[in-house]
Amino acid sequence: MPSVLDGSHLRYQCSLMDNSSNLSPSTHSIDAHNKNIGACGWFLVCLSFLLMIITFPFSIWMCLKIVKEYERAVVFRLGRIQANKAKGPGLILVLPCVDVFVKVDLRTVTCNIPPQEILTRDSVTTQVDGVVYYRIHSAVSAVANVNDVHQATFLLAQTTLRNVLGTQTLSQILAGREVIAHSIQTILDDATELWGIRVARVEIKDVRIPLQLQRSMAAEAEATREARAKVLAAEGEMNASKSLKSASLVLSESPVALQLRYLQTLATVATEKNSTIVFPLPMNILEGIGNISYDDNKKKIER
Repeated sequence: MPSVLDGSHLRYQCSLMDNSSNLSPSTHSIDAHNKNIGACGWFLVCLSFLLMIITFPFSIWMCLKIVKEYERAVVFRLGRIQANKAKGPGLILVLPCVDVFVKVDLRTVTCNIPPQEILTRDSVTTQVDGVVYYRIHSAVSAVANVNDVHQATFLLAQTTLRNVLGTQTLSQILAGREVIAHSIQTILDDATELWGIRVARVEIKDVRIPLQLQRSMAAEAEATREARAKVLAAEGEMNASKSLKSASLVLSESPVALQLRYLQTLATVATEKNSTIVFPLPMNILEGIGNISYDDNKKKIER
């Protein structure tokens, strides 16, 4: 399937990839964190354990947390991420005073993009809305690498939709929705990889064009249909004339065939309605009938 992206769109995608490569060292530094919390940190952790043992069993209700099947918990111990991956599902242990955890929902999120005012490449103003389906596949990256992952994805989807559709003509937008949606999905998936987001699907819901342009397009389509109908009618007349010409050549070879055709037409018309029919006959038939009657009368007189 041919791509509908032009050079400006490709430059925009390359800039996103360059930004991703520039941000990758900081991302790796967050993921590959230093687990050494120092002597003071270990002292506070031991103190927290001691406090939990002293207040047992009351502390167990504060330290044991339940993480649902579709959730993951990112635990921060003294401000550092405790493990390379999020905890859960099930029961997790959170130390009092030193641990803070953030729950992340891993279910698919539906992001409804409101209608965007877009000026296409052929200078047509239109409104396009869409929907993006995505899910978080890395809870640690979603918490550590971006402030609000859902808001960031929502704003990026709006911007990407405007940038991509701004490089297309109106006819390309109307005819190539699937290709454009796949291009938007690729750009969003590459840009949100650092945030732990995986874009599952992008759909363009509706394309609204001005009423005057709708009337012009309808008039153009109607004129095209009328022209096609006239061409088909002319071709039918030409084929019919050729068939009639062939039939006339066949009938001219045998005058009796023409008389039989007259009689068949008379029989067909007589079966439909009971009415008086004035049917033209060839003059030679009338002459033949007249000669026969004259000869019969002459024979009777002679007898």
